[in-house]
Amino acid sequence: MPRRREGRLVDLEVDILGAGIELQADGGDFYGFALAKRIADRSGASALTAHGTLYKALGRLAERGLVESEWEDPAIAAAEGRPRRRLYRVTGAGVAACRTETEQRTAPAPSPRSAFA
Repeated sequence: MPRRREGRLVDLEVDILGAGIELQADGGDFYGFALAKRIADRSGASALTAHGTLYKALGRLAERGLVESEWEDPAIAAAEGRPRRRLYRVTGAGVAACRTETEQRTAPAPSPRSAFA
C-alpha cells in the first residue's frame, strides 16, 4: 500500500471521493456497494474494491470530515425486504480535497531544465 504523505489522500480515497461526487449528482446519498461499482466502472477494473478496504477508507475520510454517513431509515429497508444500508455523502471539504488532489496529480511535471535555469 502506498505511504500517505502528510495531509494527502491515497489513490483509493481520491477514487472514493470522485465516485461519491458523481453518485450524489445522480441522486443524493450513496451506499458502499454502489460506490464500489462506480469506482470499478470509472477505472475499467474487472473486480470491485474489497469490502474491508473500501469501508476502512470511508472511515478515514469520515474522520477527516470529507464524508458523512448515517443509517438508512429501517422502514425503507424493510419495505424492500433487505438489510439497512449505511448512506454516505461527500462534504464540501471532500469536494475541495478531491479537486485539489486531482489537480495536483494531473499537473504537468516541471521540466528538468527549469531546475537549472
